[in-house]
Amino acid sequence: MTLEPTTIAAVAFAALNAIAFAAFGFDKLEARRGARRVPERTLHVLALLGGFAGAAAGIVLFRHKTRKAGFLALFVVASAVSIAAWLAIARSLS
Repeated sequence: MTLEPTTIAAVAFAALNAIAFAAFGFDKLEARRGARRVPERTLHVLALLGGFAGAAAGIVLFRHKTRKAGFLALFVVASAVSIAAWLAIARSLS
């Protein structure tokens, strides 16, 4: 059985978004508990790799990192770069 490149890309995209969403939820939980947190760099890398939609959902649903203007600005940049890259990948596969 051979998987199509578009299928692989779709699965990777979905997985990255699920992981990013979970990371934001976990970080919020840890913040409330006063425990060790997920590094902001990790959250940004997840968004940059393609988890921007899951990360955005995590920011909104968990109300996490909403007061940190610097974090949100870098998140927007990482998301824009990621969207451009995923669009380029999608164009090359079609």
